[in-house]
Amino acid sequence: MSVSGLSHLDVLESEAVYIMREVAGEFERPVVLFSGGKDSMVMLHLGLKAFAPAALPFPLLHVDTGHNFPEVIEYRDGVVARHGLRLHVASVQEFIDGGVLRERPDGTRNPLQSVPLTEAIRLQRFDAVLGGGRRDEEKARAKERVFSLRDQFSQWEPRRQRPELWQLYNGRHLPMEHVRVFPLSNWTELDVWQYIAREQIELPSIYFAHEREVFRRDGMWLAPGDWGGPRAGEVVEKRRVRYRTVGDMSCTGAVDSAATSVEAVIAEITASRLTERGATRGDDRLSEAAMEDRKREGYF
Repeated sequence: MSVSGLSHLDVLESEAVYIMREVAGEFERPVVLFSGGKDSMVMLHLGLKAFAPAALPFPLLHVDTGHNFPEVIEYRDGVVARHGLRLHVASVQEFIDGGVLRERPDGTRNPLQSVPLTEAIRLQRFDAVLGGGRRDEEKARAKERVFSLRDQFSQWEPRRQRPELWQLYNGRHLPMEHVRVFPLSNWTELDVWQYIAREQIELPSIYFAHEREVFRRDGMWLAPGDWGGPRAGEVVEKRRVRYRTVGDMSCTGAVDSAATSVEAVIAEITASRLTERGATRGDDRLSEAAMEDRKREGYF
């Protein structure tokens, strides 16, 4: 508890709500990125709180790689229906079918998300895109501002970052430019789970330990599927696992776990010395600067 009487979760919640209301006041066509994962569920929960009893004033946008976990897509659609939300879906598969994108030899589609995302932003003329990115996830995200200016091609240029003193956010942008907004920048993975526990936020079942068929590749337990796994010599086995992130099945790894409740997950994360992306995201291992390269191309 701080000297103001607020807990650290109260402070983080207050900051995120303030940022969302700032976006509603500054921009004409904001949108919230929503994958059905824990960070986007916390974002949605904060957005509903920020504007209650009115409805969330922003639509949602999901970039569907076509290789998403079926449980997460089912959960996403249930949340949208339950809250009466507007959902835009940008499909990687449609861009592959149309010849705009080409399937990668490794079957990984996460790097292919940038084009559908930036096209959706351009066509819908979104001027602010809110996402659940956090600074503790990865070093490229650690150096990005809360309000991150993107040019007319959705590209991020680190040298164009603006100072953010005393929580004064600069949303000015030229026509065709937009701003990516990260209300959870100052949260950690542990903060997110503690907030989920406090607010009793429901999550997809894959976040909790369950028996699942997986195989080992590059030190990660991956789910078999049409995306290209397993290869010759890779053996499928049943293990008790859970996921720390949700994303494309081709590059999102599970971890061995016995955590079947939010409290057990919090205990597990507290003892872990690996970030969720470092432990379970193969696309971040493509190169030392993989995330920064993707962000420069328009990725979140």
